[in-house]
Amino acid sequence: MTDAQTHQGALGDPLAGGGTQYLTFVLNSEYYGIEILKVQGVQGWQRVTQVPNMPAFLLGVINMRGDVVPIVDLRLRFSLGSAEFNEHTVVVIVRVECADHPRTVGLVVDAVSEVHTIHNIDFRKTPDMSSGVGSEYLKGLGMVGDRMVILFDIERLVNGGVLAQVMQAPRDAAA
Repeated sequence: MTDAQTHQGALGDPLAGGGTQYLTFVLNSEYYGIEILKVQGVQGWQRVTQVPNMPAFLLGVINMRGDVVPIVDLRLRFSLGSAEFNEHTVVVIVRVECADHPRTVGLVVDAVSEVHTIHNIDFRKTPDMSSGVGSEYLKGLGMVGDRMVILFDIERLVNGGVLAQVMQAPRDAAA
């Protein structure tokens, strides 16, 4: 079995040739990707309403067409340090399935790059190592030309890496 066949299940097959489209973005000078089908939009940075007793990476919430959307700073979530928000700072709005209902979350990133199709042959399994970005939230690595793109499993990141900690925060604050 080839490497591409082994990882076909990891990437899915929405396009001919076994490729998946990813919105790529920059975070702390590294390139990351999120499946384009999970992205609802990209918008410039705007002021948020802060919510007390939340983890530092949850910057607050915004009202987006009547929905309250939590805004997560991925740099802070993965201990990559803070950055000045500037004209390149954007919020990637994603929608994921949660246990009880679909959830919309905004992810603050340094800049958006572009949409790339990553084919199975260009997919690499995430190496076993500890890093700032927990490997449990990664699908793997995608090669785009000679650049490596770190591919998030956005469902796992939002459900386990963000919402689980947010739900724990009020209990931690009360302790």
